[in-house]
Amino acid sequence: MSHINIRTFTVPFEGYWRDENKGGIPAMSGIYCVYECTHNRREGTVTIHKLIYIGESANVRSRIAGHEKRRDWLKHVRAGNELCYNFGSIVAQDRERGEAAYIYKHKPIENTEYVNDFPYPTTTCISEGKAFLLTPRFTVTKTVRSRYQIGW
Repeated sequence: MSHINIRTFTVPFEGYWRDENKGGIPAMSGIYCVYECTHNRREGTVTIHKLIYIGESANVRSRIAGHEKRRDWLKHVRAGNELCYNFGSIVAQDRERGEAAYIYKHKPIENTEYVNDFPYPTTTCISEGKAFLLTPRFTVTKTVRSRYQIGW
């Protein structure tokens, strides 16, 4: 078995940015997560409740600011709560594979692609920093779909 395509990514997550502060998200290449959270103004804390979506972009700040799924995300936010985000930097050539691994492992409620299939060779992700609700270290392997699953 060839180990050439087996990869390990360490993703340093930063955050959490509340929806009203999303302009502070880095304008960099990376993976981002969308959560439902509660902000406690008195204590200055954010409590993360639920992972809603995982995405990737060359410019995460811009992508989140104009995301077409925002209305879908908001459907998962209960009264008194809000959206918040975190960001993990990852180089451009690894971004989609990293995103696919995180989606396949965590199956966020608003993702559709990669939820049931992982098209890349064995990939290990190590989540560091602000990575609440993300598995600290996990490995996923390529899935093989049968001809019946893809409609042949």
